[in-house]
Amino acid sequence: MGSLTVVIKKSASRAMSRYGFSFSWKRALGITRAKQKIARDTGIPTSKAGLERKLGKMILNLLTGKQ
Repeated sequence: MGSLTVVIKKSASRAMSRYGFSFSWKRALGITRAKQKIARDTGIPTSKAGLERKLGKMILNLLTGKQ
């Protein structure tokens, strides 16, 4: 049998997350909440993955003729 290799990814903020506590300056400043509000009000996602998902769905609907 082959040997099992385990890779552990170290976080840049390891000391902060070690005890179940993490700090986000974006959340502290309210940026996260503002982005969520904009996304809900406009219907346009602010994350890259969300935007790609929405555009992909729109393109498929155009190609298949579904509404």
